[in-house]
Amino acid sequence: MNQIKNYNANKYDNAIYSEIENGIYEVKEDDEIFYVTSLSFVQEQEFNEGSNASNITQYPLEDVLDKFYCYISDFYNDLNTIDSLQCYQEFASPDLTDIRNLRSLIGKHVYNIEIDGYIKLIIE
Repeated sequence: MNQIKNYNANKYDNAIYSEIENGIYEVKEDDEIFYVTSLSFVQEQEFNEGSNASNITQYPLEDVLDKFYCYISDFYNDLNTIDSLQCYQEFASPDLTDIRNLRSLIGKHVYNIEIDGYIKLIIE
């Protein structure tokens, strides 16, 4: 994954979203509070990632979710098309710190590589 950027989704103009920091929104649903942010990125075939936005591969995305204790809350199916290389995902967590930490990936290069027989998540 590279070219990781903030994505300002139009849906955040809805009253259920309250922007609390640049690109981070608080959501209140059914007496539950959680935080969301949306990112766009490009996958890299040389790291066995998908070839287009309609084919977002499980890795390294799954490792990113595990590392930052987040989950995918919106897939933006209308944007993630076979014609696009740019992928869009909304990430969520009940912990604001996790979302802040996830956003540290903006502008970085993220990929998996095998080292000594183990797959390692690399962030540079």
